[in-house]
Amino acid sequence: MPTPEPSGRPVRIDAWVWAVRMFKTRSAAATAVRAGHVKINGEAVKPAQQVVPGDRVRVWRNHHEHDLEVLATVAKRVGAPVARTCYTDHAPPPPPKEFMPSVPVRPRGAGRPTKKERRDMEKFRGGFR
Repeated sequence: MPTPEPSGRPVRIDAWVWAVRMFKTRSAAATAVRAGHVKINGEAVKPAQQVVPGDRVRVWRNHHEHDLEVLATVAKRVGAPVARTCYTDHAPPPPPKEFMPSVPVRPRGAGRPTKKERRDMEKFRGGFR
């Protein structure tokens, strides 16, 4: 099956954000557009709004905002390598996750911790005392 070629024709915004893999399903894309999580050129739009190359699309997804510049439009879902050629993401990279020290793992079948082990775990977690 041949992959759809990127073009410059107008495409619905819900179809475009789904086609370039910003959302997993078309209905999830339409719901996000209706909720105001997708904006074209700074304005909230409806799912049927047309997007053309040159538009700036802002997508709020997974607690991160993507600022996409539309380079090409596709109406059908495409593979990830082709999808990345359809837009340029101008958003800064997400901040690094805070370092969390690993929690000590107890060997399986070791039973309940002793009083001393329990106190050590509480001290490690920053518990009371």
